[in-house]
Amino acid sequence: MTDLGTRPRPVAVPLAVSASARRLPRWAPLAALAAAAALAGGLLAVLGWSTAGFAVLVALLSVVLLVGASRAVEGSRKATDRLVTALVTGAFLVALLPLMSLVWTVVRQGAARFDPEFFTWSMAGVVGAGGGAYHAILGTLVVTALATVISVPVGLLTAVYLVEYGRGRLARGITFLVDVMTGIPSIVAGLFAYALFTLVLGPGTRLGIMGAVALSVLMIPLVVRSTEEMLKLVPNELREAAYALGVPKWLTVVKVVLRTAVGGIATGITLAIARVIGETAPLLVTLGITTGTNLNPFAERMATLPVFSYYQYTQPGVPPEPAIDRAWTAALVLIILVMLFNLLARLISRWFSPRAH
Repeated sequence: MTDLGTRPRPVAVPLAVSASARRLPRWAPLAALAAAAALAGGLLAVLGWSTAGFAVLVALLSVVLLVGASRAVEGSRKATDRLVTALVTGAFLVALLPLMSLVWTVVRQGAARFDPEFFTWSMAGVVGAGGGAYHAILGTLVVTALATVISVPVGLLTAVYLVEYGRGRLARGITFLVDVMTGIPSIVAGLFAYALFTLVLGPGTRLGIMGAVALSVLMIPLVVRSTEEMLKLVPNELREAAYALGVPKWLTVVKVVLRTAVGGIATGITLAIARVIGETAPLLVTLGITTGTNLNPFAERMATLPVFSYYQYTQPGVPPEPAIDRAWTAALVLIILVMLFNLLARLISRWFSPRAH
């Protein structure tokens, strides 16, 4: 019987290091980028310099160099992974570039009149330089708030009906109408509101409530769709647990379903507000423009930031520079308002979302 203690030890045979075990150094992407920049700079120095061409060449050459080096060192699988990562990152940067360019342009152009006078003065009696958008800012807030008051209850209750109660032809018909309303042009909403109030009050009527109704036509389907999706995400187990305890269905919807989905619902409402707060076409038809401050949506014309910016840019007067500066600043204020609404939605979502204890 062979003694296990005297058995000869197996000789360790060194294995060849596979290609997949090799890795490029962590600084390889930066090295590829630097080499691509040098190559692109040298090429464009001969062909003629172009900033956009330099950026495109650097992006393409860096990907080619990095993927080629990865294929030679790491193998085809890792090289494919690096190629897909580069394509996804490039697509993200391409999508981000117009947004950053837009924000930078609006901030740079709008900073000229971003002063206290712009927020405390209207355009009543102002010709040329000076004046502000105080009346337009307040008008935008009033019309948007009124549209929200109209749209949120209608959209919220419609979504609750579709998810919790709706069955049969009526529910399918409502869903179809909501889908159609989601895609209608904004000018159609303005013409609808104008025609509706013209039948009641006569032609030539311009009121703040008309603009709010036009915006609510655009806002309601967004509220319905976002709220409907959030309610569908609520687990059925929560509803069944409430029913098992004898809670009526309406109370289950109010206390359990809506309470669970309140964060997503608030986010959807905020997105709907951000969608309509910058609309110009329906407000051009229903509100018109005024140089004074009017906070009564049921009397006379009202000024809003989108329409104010439109008229300041298209009808600047002589000299045109002061009016164009006011138009850019109005656009900047609109962007700030949208950002504030998004921050408010995040706070609401954090405050009211259910927490695990």
